[in-house]
Parts: sequence; C-alpha cells; structure tokens
Amino acid sequence: MNGLDRYLLRFFGYPQQGWIDIGTTKLTKADFLYRLTHAKAAMTQVTLIPGETRDIFFDLVSKKLELDRKKLDSAYERFAPCPDGVIWPDTYYIPIGITEEHLVYYLVKRSMQRHKELSKKFFGIYNQKNWFRYVTIASIIQKEAADEEEMPIVSAVIYNRLKKRMPLQMDGALNYGRFSHTKVTKRRIERDTTHFNTYKFSGLPPWPVGSVSIEAIKAAIKPANVEYLYFVKGKDGKHIFTKRYKTHLRNIKSVNK
Repeated sequence: MNGLDRYLLRFFGYPQQGWIDIGTTKLTKADFLYRLTHAKAAMTQVTLIPGETRDIFFDLVSKKLELDRKKLDSAYERFAPCPDGVIWPDTYYIPIGITEEHLVYYLVKRSMQRHKELSKKFFGIYNQKNWFRYVTIASIIQKEAADEEEMPIVSAVIYNRLKKRMPLQMDGALNYGRFSHTKVTKRRIERDTTHFNTYKFSGLPPWPVGSVSIEAIKAAIKPANVEYLYFVKGKDGKHIFTKRYKTHLRNIKSVNK
C-alpha cells in the first residue's frame, strides 16, 4: 500500500465496518480496494421469539456476536422508550463485527417503525403511551394463552378484571426480565415486591413483560365478548374459563385429580 491508495479508495467509496466477505483469496490491489467498499458484509442471524424477554434475548446476542452485555443494556436504555416489549419478535440478519451501540440502535429503530405502523393501521394515529399500554396487555396474553385461539379470551379476562378493580393474579406477569423461564411458585409470589406481581398489586405491570406477536396485539385491542373472570390450565394444556369463582374452584379440583 502507498499514499496514492487512499485516493483510489475514496474514488471507490468508503470502507465498510465489520467483517466483509471478499469472496476470493487472490486479487489485485485495485480489486481489493474496490471490494473493501462494495463486498457484502459477513452476516449472522439472531431470532427473538414472541413472549421472550429482552434480558434473555440480549444474553443470546452477546454470546453469539461476542458483544459486551453491559454495553448492550446501556445502549438500550438510551434508545428505547421502555425497558421491555420494544424489540419486535423477528429474525434479524446482523453484520459480524457490529458494535453494541449500532446493533441496539438498529433493533430499536426498526422495531419502533413497526410499532408506529401497526398503531396507525389500527387507530389512525400513534400515541406512544397508549400504544404501549396495549403492548403491556398483549405481553401478558402472550405469556398466558395456550394458543392464538385463546388470546382474545384471555384478553377479555384481563379487561373484565380491570373493570371490576380485581387484581389480575396472573403468573405470566411474573415471568418478566431474567425470570422469563422461572416457574412461579407460592414462595415467589410472597417474595416478589415489584408491580409485576399482580397478586399483590392491582392494575397492569409498569411495562410489557416481553415481546409480543401481532396476534397478541390484535387480542389486546379487540378482546372476546365474554364475561369470564377465571381460568385454569386443563389436562390437555388448554384453559378452562368461567365467570364464577365456585365453578373455578371445581375446575381446579377436577384438573388436580
């Protein structure tokens, strides 16, 4: 390389950041400089599934891309409007060698565009506070419902309980952050003092408890027209819904048998 090469490189463009796929091992200097600016970036993919939390997703991303976990959290705090539920569940193709800040900026920016598009599609406007209230409801639905068919019914139970000022008492709300895959026990309910503990505190959690699918969003916006207040998981994995507490207790006994 010599001093003239910088001018040739500027003529072609600007060098890319991160790992790039040159595509061959033998080439002229001019071709090498050209490919530094035009070759495709070497990519890898990371997937965020609906219902997963940012904590677990960032654990995966930091290990797969060899990134600093604390720097990912720090960048997220700067770019995202709330601690979870912002990054849209999807498969993302990421250039190898990307920095923590650029990665999080990309994930949040792309996801927020998706949130705004959906809000305008359903309501004609985007109001961040109102929209993420629906996302919070959708995140509980995502954790609680056995399948997409149950989502509008679980949504109805949430709204019916809120209307009657009843605590939600839903385990899914306690599967926030690092507790994403932790079984909710009686001891956990007694010890958790956050507002994610919907057994102790009325109303919704302060922010979403994880990522949400479009089906969960739709259910949060349009719940089923039913009067159910209770549900318990049956032996087939699906839930048994009822509006009466006595019937609910009988359903629990039946399931336990």
